[in-house]
Amino acid sequence: MTSKQDTNGAKNIERWGWYSIAVSVMLALMHGLIAAASGSLAVAAELAHNVVDLLAAMAVLAGLKLAARKSEAFPYGLYKVENLAAAGLAGMVFVSAWEIARDALLTPPAPVRVDAWMLALLAATAAIPLAFSHFELRAARAANSPALMADAKEYRVHVFTTGLAFVALLSQWLHYPLDRFAALIIVAAVAKTGWDLLRDAMRVLLDASLDPGTLRAIREKIAADPAVAELKWITGRNAGRFRFVEAGVALRIAGPEKTGIVVRRIEAAVRGTVPHVERVLLHVETPASLHIRYAMPVADPIGTISPHFGEAPWFALVSVRRADGMVSESHTLANPHSGEERAKGIRVAEWLVDQKVDVVLSREDLKGKGPAYVLRNAGIELRLTDCGTMTEALAQVRDLSDR
Repeated sequence: MTSKQDTNGAKNIERWGWYSIAVSVMLALMHGLIAAASGSLAVAAELAHNVVDLLAAMAVLAGLKLAARKSEAFPYGLYKVENLAAAGLAGMVFVSAWEIARDALLTPPAPVRVDAWMLALLAATAAIPLAFSHFELRAARAANSPALMADAKEYRVHVFTTGLAFVALLSQWLHYPLDRFAALIIVAAVAKTGWDLLRDAMRVLLDASLDPGTLRAIREKIAADPAVAELKWITGRNAGRFRFVEAGVALRIAGPEKTGIVVRRIEAAVRGTVPHVERVLLHVETPASLHIRYAMPVADPIGTISPHFGEAPWFALVSVRRADGMVSESHTLANPHSGEERAKGIRVAEWLVDQKVDVVLSREDLKGKGPAYVLRNAGIELRLTDCGTMTEALAQVRDLSDR
């Protein structure tokens, strides 16, 4: 279902598409007037550049209007239409570059006329795309639209190529003709832009991965959820201005209701971390850990179980092999929240969640209290024990498991 925010974003992008067409028409008319009056090859090349951009802007607008539509034939939407539009823009840029190069290298020299009004008007045609591209690029980044980004970058190239045309005219006025050299430099600039646009569009059309920084941010956000025992794999791709994320996670909790709550929480966290995420698909898997990680509040480093939970000075963390019940790892950590005045039990529970424990053994009955809710929501089992030492508690757990 398309949200109101996405609809408003699409309308805003479409509006910028119309703005681009208007600017391209204006620049084409101005360059056409100068080219006809001067006979400059560089200005004529810039005129051809404008015409190509006008056609490309129309293609971009069509792509923007179709991008978010869904149907039975295209249930995932037509998001990549924007990237097809960007690839089409790249093709038009290559055609423009070829036309400029052919005229510069093969067309016989012709006289060029230069007047002051031509230079002034040409300077204006460099200022207009510079200002427009600034605002369009800002809107494109806000909407994460590749088509608008491509269009804005193309206007930046116009600033450079129009500047070259200005230099070409000025050199003719000063009797140092550089018209053909300026036209060839425009060819190189236009071809470079076309290659960049084509490369970026093809990455999306071929389902290239999200960039490493974005994947890293998503990975950290998923792994930080207290119910996630293990993030097994993650992939992501771009489709137009939208992102699709897929991941395999092992959860500590069980049951469809609890799993659904965790999945929705993770989806919301990912959307809050990375903009323009269209879909987050989580494959929930059973934890394949070979060990059970126990936590016990202890009164001393040697393993005497404390009668208190939040006020216990130490916590013993013990890893037990599932296969034979033997201890594979054991260490004692100081309770970082034992000296706090308020909500220490809840903060200790949150700290144990960060320690990735599976079971908490406690002599204090926490039923109905804050720490119990924190542990339960993270999928951590809370067991009441009457044992006096860590060794006795583990032996009791082993006996219960063998029954």
